[in-house]
Amino acid sequence: MLLLAVTAAWGSTFFLIRDLVVHIPSADFLAVRFLVAASAMTAVFHRHVRALPRRQLGFALVLGAVYGGAQLLQTIGLEHTSASVSGFVTGAYVVLTPLFAAAVLRERLSAATWGAVALATVGLAVLSLRGFALGLGEGITLLAAVLYALHILGLGRWSTPAEATGMAAVQAWVIMAVTGLAALPGGITMPSGGGQWLSLLYMALIAGAFALWAQTWAQAHLTATRAAIVMTTEPVFAALFALAFGGESLTSRMLVGGSLVLAAMYVCELAGRRPDTLASVSPPAEALHHDAP
Repeated sequence: MLLLAVTAAWGSTFFLIRDLVVHIPSADFLAVRFLVAASAMTAVFHRHVRALPRRQLGFALVLGAVYGGAQLLQTIGLEHTSASVSGFVTGAYVVLTPLFAAAVLRERLSAATWGAVALATVGLAVLSLRGFALGLGEGITLLAAVLYALHILGLGRWSTPAEATGMAAVQAWVIMAVTGLAALPGGITMPSGGGQWLSLLYMALIAGAFALWAQTWAQAHLTATRAAIVMTTEPVFAALFALAFGGESLTSRMLVGGSLVLAAMYVCELAGRRPDTLASVSPPAEALHHDAP
């Protein structure tokens, strides 16, 4: 449920970001957004940050750098390709996550899980694609998808319920540093006017601070592949918010693509609840840390 809330928050930001980046460079927007998010998280969770063990602090620094890099690459890629193609290529993390889990971590995934991955991929294609040509933008965006997959995989392995809050706050500061460095050469442009600040605060506090904490905590209880499939509902929520607030019209592509993504999540959740399937996937993250110092 928390991951669904995260993807709903992310999906609600698409039409807001589209308007903001017309006035503010993408790297500047990301830097200010995560500065606000990190400051708010530290103010609320400063005790959790101070209590973070050195090992988990190191993991959080790595995860923040990976996520910050993914954000930058996705933004740069979007400058060279359409938003729909960018959404589909970014969604490739739903395929890359189980591939990395199988190749690097030697995890065994059930046939039902691979079926859910296939359903989600087809659903993303139906939702997003209006023609596809592999070019510079698509290549850069694919690198972002690789980093997103690694971030999901890392959270699934390293996040624990006890340290999730502190790790999320540290990640926010690292993301701010990565995007801030990218924004510095041209100087950082700040939002102007109440409307721009209101949009940025929403994206910083709800789609930033809350989403980062919720994802880090939720992935302490889920395998990386299940998390990746649940997170493919982001374009479904994006379409719903576009219909409600962005002035777009309902299309058959939205209905078919959204239904396939939701079916994939349902199949994955059912597979994850079967005793024989649970034995074939990676154990919950908390089981991996019983011997942690």
